Amino acid sequence: MNILLLASAFNSLTQRVYVELSDRGHTVAVELSCEEEVLLDALERHRPALIVAPMLREAIPEQVWSAHTCLIVHPGPLGDRGPSSLDWAVQEGVDQWGVTVLRANAEMDAGDVWASVTCSLPPVGKSDLYRNEVSDAALEAVLLAVERFASGTFVPRPQNSPDERITVTARPYLRQETRRIDWDADSTETVARKLRSADSQPGVLDDLLGAQWFLHGGHPEDALTGTPGEVLATRAGAICRATVDGAVWIPRLRPRRVPGRPPTFSLPATTALGDRLPPVPELPFPLDGTADGRRTWTDIHYREQGGTGFLGFSFPGGAMSTTHCERLLAAYRYACTRPTSVLVLGGGRDFFSNGIHLNVIEAAPDPTAESWANINAIDDVVQAILTTTDRLVISALGGNAAAGGVMLALAADEVWCRTGAVLNPHYRRMGLYGSEYWTYSLPRRVGASVAEQLTERALPVSAATGQRLGLVDRLFDTGPGEFAGQVGEFAVRLAAMPSTMTRIAAKKAERDAAEAAKPLAAYREEELSRMRQIFDDPGRPYHALRRAFVHKL
Repeated sequence: MNILLLASAFNSLTQRVYVELSDRGHTVAVELSCEEEVLLDALERHRPALIVAPMLREAIPEQVWSAHTCLIVHPGPLGDRGPSSLDWAVQEGVDQWGVTVLRANAEMDAGDVWASVTCSLPPVGKSDLYRNEVSDAALEAVLLAVERFASGTFVPRPQNSPDERITVTARPYLRQETRRIDWDADSTETVARKLRSADSQPGVLDDLLGAQWFLHGGHPEDALTGTPGEVLATRAGAICRATVDGAVWIPRLRPRRVPGRPPTFSLPATTALGDRLPPVPELPFPLDGTADGRRTWTDIHYREQGGTGFLGFSFPGGAMSTTHCERLLAAYRYACTRPTSVLVLGGGRDFFSNGIHLNVIEAAPDPTAESWANINAIDDVVQAILTTTDRLVISALGGNAAAGGVMLALAADEVWCRTGAVLNPHYRRMGLYGSEYWTYSLPRRVGASVAEQLTERALPVSAATGQRLGLVDRLFDTGPGEFAGQVGEFAVRLAAMPSTMTRIAAKKAERDAAEAAKPLAAYREEELSRMRQIFDDPGRPYHALRRAFVHKL
């Protein structure tokens, strides 16, 4: 059927619903405005049988919901209401939650229920949950609701039915005064929950080193202690702050906005603090396994099992700055010195990578120079992967990937993907031509024609479509918490197979032949020549698009 997705943004959940409904044969259009005139025009153009709102901050006009079936995806269980449902659940430490699909009416979240699906809430950040457990439950609920609507026989369940009344829990907007951390009283667990409940937006407002900041992301630390609220150490751009009974790592900070000035944006904590940062130790995280089992935080780690190396990385928001790329390259080179026959990259439960770090670029004294440094740094990582010929390299995508992050994954010999992941293998929406050797890796996998379609249409694809096109080699139909374990089992088995050594030998021969036909350096030079023209021209759309993206304009 024709389905119109109505959303406040084409965010991760909207993209997930878009690709999954499209995969099932529906014709799906997207409208990102609830303004009545715009929406009525969209209805006239698309003539949808059904309207689905995966993520909506505004109310749908009565003229629309009274004439059309409009299904709202609410990230809360049956009877839950309010704009901060998931925030409250994470802050209160709830371990079971749900997603409800209900019909829009005059009262927010009070419409008849078309579907409701439960999900678990492990102790991770709100945005991670939203892209994973909540996304899985939302998709299941949406597909069930669409199926019920298509049947024409389903009668949705009223929330105020006298025969089967639903217990309503109305929760207010979670304000900063409730989120606020009391460093002299809150335990490490309480601080971590407050930080996790606001990790991407809106952050937790706090006083730190003579200024006000929104704190983004929180991870408990098991060894460091100090005066509550004190900055104890740094690691990989994050700061560690003492609590009454331990400490927490905070990866990102965002300055409080000054009225009349542009919106602020988050940065790695040490970058945001700059000269305010006191002289505290930088604590490296060893890759040799001596820190295994620690309750701490790092964005890059390495372990081995059964002839397989696992190089995990998890950068906030999936963005990789110049520094991130340089540290990942050093870790990759270390992993390649180890006596393994298979090396797995990624394997975490959230973002694999979204390419270069637009926030860090925007904050740089010279964004053009930082853009150039960042694209070269990520190219260096991809080059190292492409030229690894003494072992098989697997990219394991437990979460979404976009732009250069997809091309980074494609540099590996195989791409393994959780079924819930969404891929955006294109750059055009940021006004970029792209690099990361995509002109070599993408056509090599999907052919020149499909590569052109993917990069020019600039639309997301599901993991299943990715496999059909050749972007993905193996799908794992598993929950986000089980993905790493299943990848580990498959990778260890792969390393033990006699045929793996034969594949490694063949891989070297294939790389030598490809290099003779056209050197990798030529692909890089051609791509970077196009990128340099974009970076160096202040009139190119990239600069305005980057600013709009970073400042959320």
